[in-house]
Amino acid sequence: MSKDIVWFCVFIAIFMFGLSVMRIGLFQLSSDKLKEQLVKIAGNPIKGLLVGTIITALLQSSSAVMVITVGFVTAGLLTFRQSIGIMLGANIGTTVTAELMTIEIGDAAVPIVLLGFILLLIPRKIFFSLGTTFLGLGSIFVAMKGFASLSASLYSYPIVETILLNTNNSTFVGIGMGSILTAFIHSSSAVIGIAMGFLHNHLLTIEGGIAIMLGSNIGTCVTALFASFGANIDAKRTAYAHIWLNVFGVLLFIPFIPHLSLVVEHLTTSLDLQLAHASVIFNIICSLIALPFTNSLSNFVIRVHKV
Repeated sequence: MSKDIVWFCVFIAIFMFGLSVMRIGLFQLSSDKLKEQLVKIAGNPIKGLLVGTIITALLQSSSAVMVITVGFVTAGLLTFRQSIGIMLGANIGTTVTAELMTIEIGDAAVPIVLLGFILLLIPRKIFFSLGTTFLGLGSIFVAMKGFASLSASLYSYPIVETILLNTNNSTFVGIGMGSILTAFIHSSSAVIGIAMGFLHNHLLTIEGGIAIMLGSNIGTCVTALFASFGANIDAKRTAYAHIWLNVFGVLLFIPFIPHLSLVVEHLTTSLDLQLAHASVIFNIICSLIALPFTNSLSNFVIRVHKV
Protein backbone atom coordinates (compact mmCIF):
# COMPACT_ATOMS: atom_id res chain seq x y z
CA MET A 1 0.00 0.00 0.00
CA SER A 2 1.32 3.45 -0.94
CA LYS A 3 2.49 5.70 1.88
CA ASP A 4 0.05 8.39 0.67
CA ILE A 5 -2.88 6.03 1.24
CA VAL A 6 -1.48 5.03 4.63
CA TRP A 7 -1.14 8.67 5.69
CA PHE A 8 -4.62 9.42 4.38
CA CYS A 9 -6.03 6.66 6.60
CA VAL A 10 -3.94 7.96 9.50
CA PHE A 11 -5.37 11.46 9.11
CA ILE A 12 -8.92 10.07 8.96
CA ALA A 13 -8.19 8.23 12.21
CA ILE A 14 -6.78 11.43 13.77
CA PHE A 15 -9.86 13.35 12.63
CA MET A 16 -12.25 10.76 14.09
CA PHE A 17 -10.23 10.64 17.32
CA GLY A 18 -10.32 14.44 17.58
CA LEU A 19 -14.04 14.58 16.93
CA SER A 20 -14.75 11.93 19.57
CA VAL A 21 -12.49 13.50 22.18
CA MET A 22 -13.81 17.02 21.58
CA ARG A 23 -17.36 15.64 21.89
CA ILE A 24 -16.50 14.29 25.34
CA GLY A 25 -15.07 17.63 26.47
CA LEU A 26 -17.97 19.71 25.14
CA PHE A 27 -20.49 17.33 26.68
CA GLN A 28 -18.78 17.61 30.06
CA LEU A 29 -18.66 21.40 29.79
CA SER A 30 -22.31 21.71 28.80
CA SER A 31 -24.13 19.65 31.38
CA ASP A 32 -24.11 16.30 33.14
CA LYS A 33 -27.85 16.04 32.46
CA LEU A 34 -27.87 17.07 28.83
CA LYS A 35 -29.71 13.95 27.71
CA GLU A 36 -32.42 14.43 30.32
CA GLN A 37 -33.00 17.96 29.06
CA LEU A 38 -33.64 16.56 25.59
CA VAL A 39 -36.52 14.50 26.97
CA LYS A 40 -37.98 17.28 29.10
CA ILE A 41 -37.96 20.07 26.51
CA ALA A 42 -38.66 18.30 23.20
CA GLY A 43 -42.44 18.43 23.53
CA ASN A 44 -43.28 19.84 20.09
CA PRO A 45 -41.47 20.10 16.73
CA ILE A 46 -40.24 23.67 17.26
CA LYS A 47 -38.81 22.92 20.70
CA GLY A 48 -37.41 19.66 19.36
CA LEU A 49 -35.65 21.50 16.54
CA LEU A 50 -34.08 23.97 18.98
CA VAL A 51 -33.00 21.23 21.37
CA GLY A 52 -31.65 19.07 18.54
CA THR A 53 -29.66 22.01 17.16
CA ILE A 54 -28.11 22.95 20.51
CA ILE A 55 -27.26 19.41 21.61
CA THR A 56 -25.79 18.48 18.23
CA ALA A 57 -23.68 21.67 18.23
CA LEU A 58 -22.40 20.66 21.68
CA LEU A 59 -21.80 17.00 20.87
CA GLN A 60 -20.43 17.78 17.37
CA SER A 61 -22.21 14.77 15.89
CA SER A 62 -25.68 14.44 14.41
CA SER A 63 -25.14 10.66 14.33
CA ALA A 64 -24.56 10.61 18.11
CA VAL A 65 -27.71 12.65 18.71
CA MET A 66 -29.74 10.37 16.43
CA VAL A 67 -28.45 7.27 18.26
CA ILE A 68 -29.46 8.89 21.56
CA THR A 69 -32.86 9.79 20.11
CA VAL A 70 -33.46 6.25 18.80
CA GLY A 71 -32.51 4.94 22.24
CA PHE A 72 -34.99 7.23 23.97
CA VAL A 73 -37.77 6.26 21.57
CA THR A 74 -36.95 2.60 22.24
CA ALA A 75 -37.21 3.25 25.99
CA GLY A 76 -40.50 5.09 25.58
CA LEU A 77 -39.07 8.40 26.83
CA LEU A 78 -39.79 10.08 23.50
CA THR A 79 -42.52 9.42 20.96
CA PHE A 80 -41.77 8.86 17.30
CA ARG A 81 -43.45 12.17 16.40
CA GLN A 82 -41.37 14.10 18.96
CA SER A 83 -38.17 12.66 17.48
CA ILE A 84 -38.76 14.34 14.10
CA GLY A 85 -38.21 17.84 15.49
CA ILE A 86 -34.97 16.68 17.11
CA MET A 87 -33.63 15.22 13.87
CA LEU A 88 -34.40 18.49 12.06
CA GLY A 89 -32.34 20.32 14.66
CA ALA A 90 -29.56 17.73 14.50
CA ASN A 91 -29.13 18.44 10.79
CA ILE A 92 -28.62 22.13 11.59
CA GLY A 93 -26.39 21.63 14.63
CA THR A 94 -23.92 19.39 12.80
CA THR A 95 -22.99 22.27 10.46
CA VAL A 96 -21.09 23.90 13.34
CA THR A 97 -18.32 21.32 12.89
CA ALA A 98 -17.83 22.24 9.23
CA GLU A 99 -17.54 25.91 10.17
CA LEU A 100 -15.00 25.10 12.90
CA MET A 101 -12.87 23.15 10.43
CA THR A 102 -12.37 26.26 8.27
CA ILE A 103 -10.70 28.33 11.01
CA GLU A 104 -7.22 29.37 9.91
CA ILE A 105 -4.80 28.72 12.77
CA GLY A 106 -1.53 28.40 10.84
CA ASP A 107 0.98 26.29 12.79
CA ALA A 108 -0.97 26.45 16.06
CA ALA A 109 -2.57 22.99 15.69
CA VAL A 110 0.21 21.10 17.49
CA PRO A 111 0.43 23.64 20.39
CA ILE A 112 -3.35 23.32 20.84
CA VAL A 113 -2.96 19.53 21.09
CA LEU A 114 -0.13 19.95 23.62
CA LEU A 115 -2.19 22.43 25.66
CA GLY A 116 -5.05 19.94 25.75
CA PHE A 117 -2.71 17.16 26.90
CA ILE A 118 -1.26 19.35 29.67
CA LEU A 119 -4.74 20.29 30.92
CA LEU A 120 -5.63 16.60 31.09
CA LEU A 121 -2.88 16.13 33.68
CA ILE A 122 -4.61 18.50 36.14
CA PRO A 123 -6.95 16.41 38.35
CA ARG A 124 -10.05 18.60 38.18
CA LYS A 125 -13.17 18.10 36.10
CA ILE A 126 -13.12 21.54 34.47
CA PHE A 127 -9.52 21.06 33.30
CA PHE A 128 -10.34 17.56 32.04
CA SER A 129 -13.22 19.01 30.02
CA LEU A 130 -11.08 21.84 28.63
CA GLY A 131 -8.22 19.44 27.97
CA THR A 132 -10.29 17.00 25.96
CA THR A 133 -11.89 19.89 24.04
CA PHE A 134 -8.53 21.41 23.08
CA LEU A 135 -6.97 18.01 22.37
CA GLY A 136 -9.86 17.09 20.09
CA LEU A 137 -9.97 20.45 18.34
CA GLY A 138 -6.22 20.44 17.75
CA SER A 139 -6.39 16.92 16.35
CA ILE A 140 -9.10 17.99 13.90
CA PHE A 141 -6.90 20.90 12.71
CA VAL A 142 -3.92 18.52 12.31
CA ALA A 143 -6.07 16.17 10.21
CA MET A 144 -7.41 19.03 8.08
CA LYS A 145 -3.85 20.17 7.27
CA GLY A 146 -3.06 16.55 6.43
CA PHE A 147 -5.99 16.26 4.03
CA ALA A 148 -4.91 19.45 2.25
CA SER A 149 -1.24 18.38 2.02
CA LEU A 150 -2.11 14.93 0.63
CA SER A 151 -4.78 15.97 -1.86
CA ALA A 152 -2.34 16.77 -4.70
CA SER A 153 -0.42 13.48 -4.37
CA LEU A 154 -3.64 11.48 -4.06
CA TYR A 155 -4.87 13.10 -7.26
CA SER A 156 -1.99 11.41 -9.09
CA TYR A 157 -3.72 8.06 -8.56
CA PRO A 158 -5.86 7.30 -11.65
CA ILE A 159 -8.84 6.11 -9.60
CA VAL A 160 -8.86 9.27 -7.45
CA GLU A 161 -8.47 11.49 -10.52
CA THR A 162 -11.33 9.66 -12.27
CA ILE A 163 -13.62 9.95 -9.24
CA LEU A 164 -12.94 13.67 -8.81
CA LEU A 165 -13.35 14.42 -12.52
CA ASN A 166 -16.65 12.52 -12.56
CA THR A 167 -17.73 14.30 -9.38
CA ASN A 168 -16.99 17.67 -10.98
CA ASN A 169 -19.00 16.69 -14.06
CA SER A 170 -21.88 14.81 -12.44
CA THR A 171 -23.92 15.83 -9.42
CA PHE A 172 -25.16 12.29 -8.91
CA VAL A 173 -21.62 10.86 -8.81
CA GLY A 174 -20.75 13.40 -6.11
CA ILE A 175 -23.87 12.57 -4.10
CA GLY A 176 -23.13 8.87 -4.47
CA MET A 177 -19.52 9.27 -3.32
CA GLY A 178 -20.57 11.43 -0.36
CA SER A 179 -23.18 8.87 0.66
CA ILE A 180 -20.86 5.86 0.36
CA LEU A 181 -17.91 7.46 2.14
CA THR A 182 -20.07 8.75 5.00
CA ALA A 183 -21.81 5.39 5.41
CA PHE A 184 -18.37 3.75 5.61
CA ILE A 185 -16.64 6.29 7.88
CA HIS A 186 -19.78 7.11 9.93
CA SER A 187 -18.98 10.82 9.93
CA SER A 188 -20.33 13.42 7.51
CA SER A 189 -17.90 15.94 9.02
CA ALA A 190 -14.90 13.77 8.07
CA VAL A 191 -16.16 13.45 4.49
CA ILE A 192 -16.70 17.21 4.25
CA GLY A 193 -13.19 17.69 5.65
CA ILE A 194 -11.76 15.44 2.93
CA ALA A 195 -13.69 17.40 0.29
CA MET A 196 -12.26 20.63 1.72
CA GLY A 197 -8.76 19.22 1.27
CA PHE A 198 -9.36 18.74 -2.47
CA LEU A 199 -11.10 22.11 -2.73
CA HIS A 200 -8.08 23.75 -1.12
CA ASN A 201 -5.90 22.67 -4.07
CA HIS A 202 -8.60 23.40 -6.68
CA LEU A 203 -8.94 19.71 -7.56
CA LEU A 204 -12.65 19.80 -6.79
CA THR A 205 -15.16 22.43 -7.88
CA ILE A 206 -17.49 24.03 -5.35
CA GLU A 207 -20.46 22.39 -7.10
CA GLY A 208 -18.72 19.03 -6.79
CA GLY A 209 -18.03 19.74 -3.12
CA ILE A 210 -21.68 20.64 -2.53
CA ALA A 211 -22.75 17.37 -4.19
CA ILE A 212 -20.48 15.42 -1.85
CA MET A 213 -21.88 17.39 1.11
CA LEU A 214 -25.43 16.55 0.05
CA GLY A 215 -24.49 12.88 -0.23
CA SER A 216 -22.95 12.96 3.25
CA ASN A 217 -26.35 13.98 4.62
CA ILE A 218 -27.78 10.75 3.23
CA GLY A 219 -24.86 8.56 4.31
CA THR A 220 -25.06 9.76 7.92
CA CYS A 221 -28.47 8.09 8.24
CA VAL A 222 -26.80 4.67 8.31
CA THR A 223 -25.65 5.04 11.94
CA ALA A 224 -29.17 5.68 13.24
CA LEU A 225 -30.48 2.82 11.09
CA PHE A 226 -27.95 0.44 12.66
CA ALA A 227 -28.94 1.69 16.13
CA SER A 228 -32.59 0.80 15.42
CA PHE A 229 -31.87 -2.86 14.65
CA GLY A 230 -33.70 -5.00 17.19
CA ALA A 231 -35.58 -1.99 18.59
CA ASN A 232 -39.34 -1.43 18.65
CA ILE A 233 -41.32 -0.18 15.65
CA ASP A 234 -41.31 3.48 16.74
CA ALA A 235 -37.52 3.47 17.06
CA LYS A 236 -37.24 1.96 13.58
CA ARG A 237 -39.65 4.58 12.24
CA THR A 238 -37.41 7.27 13.76
CA ALA A 239 -34.46 5.93 11.75
CA TYR A 240 -36.63 5.62 8.62
CA ALA A 241 -37.91 9.18 9.04
CA HIS A 242 -34.31 10.40 9.25
CA ILE A 243 -33.57 8.69 5.94
CA TRP A 244 -36.70 10.01 4.20
CA LEU A 245 -36.12 13.52 5.53
CA ASN A 246 -32.53 13.70 4.29
CA VAL A 247 -33.29 12.04 0.95
CA PHE A 248 -36.20 14.41 0.30
CA GLY A 249 -34.00 17.37 1.22
CA VAL A 250 -31.21 16.33 -1.15
CA LEU A 251 -33.63 15.65 -4.02
CA LEU A 252 -35.23 19.05 -3.43
CA PHE A 253 -31.87 20.84 -3.60
CA ILE A 254 -30.30 19.09 -6.61
CA PRO A 255 -31.73 21.59 -9.16
CA PHE A 256 -30.51 24.50 -7.03
CA ILE A 257 -26.87 23.44 -6.63
CA PRO A 258 -25.63 26.01 -9.22
CA HIS A 259 -27.61 28.75 -7.44
CA LEU A 260 -26.31 27.67 -4.03
CA SER A 261 -22.74 27.73 -5.34
CA LEU A 262 -23.23 31.28 -6.66
CA VAL A 263 -24.60 32.41 -3.29
CA VAL A 264 -21.66 31.04 -1.27
CA GLU A 265 -19.15 32.37 -3.83
CA HIS A 266 -20.53 35.85 -3.11
CA LEU A 267 -20.21 35.30 0.64
CA THR A 268 -16.51 34.44 0.69
CA THR A 269 -13.54 33.74 -1.59
CA SER A 270 -12.35 30.85 0.61
CA LEU A 271 -13.39 27.52 -0.95
CA ASP A 272 -13.40 25.82 2.45
CA LEU A 273 -15.76 28.42 3.84
CA GLN A 274 -17.94 28.25 0.75
CA LEU A 275 -18.57 24.55 1.37
CA ALA A 276 -19.16 25.10 5.09
CA HIS A 277 -21.63 27.92 4.36
CA ALA A 278 -23.37 25.77 1.75
CA SER A 279 -23.88 23.09 4.39
CA VAL A 280 -25.38 25.62 6.80
CA ILE A 281 -27.72 27.10 4.18
CA PHE A 282 -28.85 23.69 2.90
CA ASN A 283 -29.61 22.25 6.33
CA ILE A 284 -31.35 25.35 7.69
CA ILE A 285 -33.57 25.73 4.62
CA CYS A 286 -34.47 22.02 4.53
CA SER A 287 -35.26 21.91 8.24
CA LEU A 288 -37.39 25.06 8.14
CA ILE A 289 -39.28 23.82 5.08
CA ALA A 290 -39.92 20.44 6.74
CA LEU A 291 -40.89 21.86 10.15
CA PRO A 292 -44.57 22.64 9.29
CA PHE A 293 -44.94 19.18 7.75
CA THR A 294 -43.71 17.04 10.65
CA ASN A 295 -47.15 15.49 11.15
CA SER A 296 -47.41 14.72 7.43
CA LEU A 297 -43.94 13.16 7.46
CA SER A 298 -44.74 11.05 10.51
CA ASN A 299 -48.03 9.87 8.94
CA PHE A 300 -46.19 9.03 5.72
CA VAL A 301 -43.57 6.99 7.56
CA ILE A 302 -46.24 5.18 9.60
CA ARG A 303 -48.14 4.27 6.42
CA VAL A 304 -45.03 3.11 4.55
CA HIS A 305 -43.29 1.31 7.45
CA LYS A 306 -46.01 -0.69 9.17
CA VAL A 307 -43.82 -3.47 10.55
